[in-house]
Amino acid sequence: MNWPAAMIIALALDALIGWPAPLYAHIGHPVTWLGALIARLEARNNHPDDSPAQQFGAGLTASLTVIAAASGTGLVLMTLLPGGWPGTILTGLLAWPLVAARSMYTHVADVARPLGAGDLPGARQAVSMIVGRDPAALDQAGVARAALESLAENSSDGIVAPLFWGAVAGLPGIAAYKAINTLDSMIGHRSDRYEYFGKAAARIDDAVNLIPARLTGLLFALASPRPLTALRSILRDARHHRSPNAGWPEAAMAGALHLRLSGPRSYGDRVSPEPWVNADAPDPGPADLRRGLRLYLRMLVALAAVLGLWALT
Repeated sequence: MNWPAAMIIALALDALIGWPAPLYAHIGHPVTWLGALIARLEARNNHPDDSPAQQFGAGLTASLTVIAAASGTGLVLMTLLPGGWPGTILTGLLAWPLVAARSMYTHVADVARPLGAGDLPGARQAVSMIVGRDPAALDQAGVARAALESLAENSSDGIVAPLFWGAVAGLPGIAAYKAINTLDSMIGHRSDRYEYFGKAAARIDDAVNLIPARLTGLLFALASPRPLTALRSILRDARHHRSPNAGWPEAAMAGALHLRLSGPRSYGDRVSPEPWVNADAPDPGPADLRRGLRLYLRMLVALAAVLGLWALT
C-alpha cells in the first residue's frame, strides 16, 4: 500500500466534508471512543493518595494501554485490507476521521465572524471552545491572538502530525498518534490531579510531535508571502516558547502575518507570564483572523504537495 497517498485521500475527505453530523449521531467519533477509554482508566487507576511514583506508574500503564488498543486496532484493520490501490483507498477512508482540517477552519471562522462584527462577547464564547485560557479576560486583540495560536498549534496536532505518522506507519501509526494526542489533551496538563498521573502522556506527546511540529512551521513558512521572515521568526522565537513543539508553528504564523503572538495569559485566577513571539510586531485584529485562515488553507495545499511527492518516491 502507498501510505502517503492514503493520507492525501484522508485529508481530501476531511477537507471536503469533515465528519458528518448524522454519522457522529449514530456511531460517535474515534476520538470520543478514545476519550471514553481514557476516562475509564483514569477514574479506576488515578488515586490522589498514592505516592508520586505510584501515580506516574499508573498513568504510564494507562497511557500504554490506550496506545496499544488504538494501534492494535489499526494493525488488525490493515491486515484485513487488500493490497495495491484498493487497500490504499480503503486506508484513506479509515484514516479520514483522524484528521481535523475542516473542523479547525470552522472553529476559527466561528471566532472571526463575531469578532469582525464587533461582537466581543460572542467572539469570547466562540474562542472558549478552542482554548483553555479565561475568555472573560480577553480583549479584541487577545481573542484574535488566542484563535491564531490555536490555529497554528492545532495545525500540527490535528493535521500534520496524524498525517505524518499515517504516512510513516499506516493505520497503526495514525491511530497511535491520535491516542497519544487525546491522552495529552485529557490528562497531560499540569494540575493537582494530573501532575504525576499524566506526566508520561505529556512526555510521549512531546516526543511524537518533535518532527511534525517543525514540519508544520516549515509548511507555514513555505505557504507564506514572506517565507524568509517566517523562517527568521522561527529561528529567533520558537525555542523560547513554553512548549518544545508549539513554538515552531506559532512563530512561523507570527512571522508570516507580521503579528505578535503568545505573551502573558490568564487561566482562572492564575496569570502565566509567557514570553512574546515576534514581540516587535503589532497585535492581531479581526481582519488578521481571515488572513490566518487563508495562510492555513495555503499550508494545507503545501502539505498535500509534500505528501504527493512522498507518495511518488
